[in-house]
Amino acid sequence: MPLPAYDLTGRTAIVTGAANGIGRATAVLLAEAGATVHCADLDEQGARATAAALTASGGTAYAHRVDVTRRAEVAAVVEAARAASGRLDVMANIAGIMHSAPVLETADADLDRVWNTNFKGVLYGCQEAARAMIATGTRGSLVTMASGAIDTGAPGLLCYGAAKAAVVQLTRTLATEVGRHGIRVNVVAPGWIRTPMTDRPTAEAQQRAEAPMIRMSPLGRVGEPADVAHAVLYLASDASSFTTGQILRPNGGVAMPW
Repeated sequence: MPLPAYDLTGRTAIVTGAANGIGRATAVLLAEAGATVHCADLDEQGARATAAALTASGGTAYAHRVDVTRRAEVAAVVEAARAASGRLDVMANIAGIMHSAPVLETADADLDRVWNTNFKGVLYGCQEAARAMIATGTRGSLVTMASGAIDTGAPGLLCYGAAKAAVVQLTRTLATEVGRHGIRVNVVAPGWIRTPMTDRPTAEAQQRAEAPMIRMSPLGRVGEPADVAHAVLYLASDASSFTTGQILRPNGGVAMPW
């Protein structure tokens, strides 16, 4: 039984990117806290696997194939979640993709692809979920996903970093607009997390990639998906009832901005 402030019993959540990594870990934790979880992902098989695991553990979960770059598909999963229980309490916009290329070699197609998924996909999720919450009078929580890339420049991360920075501004702006409805909007900006997005082809390559992150962290390690999922649970729950428009940084202390 979770602490009362973290108890999501009777609440409905959507998690995009639920097939693996941070999205899957978040779906698992929200279900453990008592929420009915709608697992949404372009990888339908992965979404179904996550939902099946939640159900097998005693939770209530549904799987949806959703391309977050298509507003109609995002609207459909929001309506499905709302229709199933009469309410939507949590929208965790976690789906995202990575692209790396020097600025001078960045192509329009790559910029559009990353922008459409990492920014517009989040925008659609926030818009559709906020409209549903307002229509039902639900004092819900919208959680968006940024990155440590918002705090520092890094070679090759123009597309990714710019989209994630835009997510931060979306979060802050929307928080000022929907707070009067009792809806909170916050963003999580993780550091290096071990997910399929950060996987390298060999153990040696993985060590090389993670070594500088470990050296920079006062905690001396990189993160796991559960580290981020716990941040999302906090923002989704009543424990953060007086928190909105904020950036939560589970990054091992690699960045400490004011």
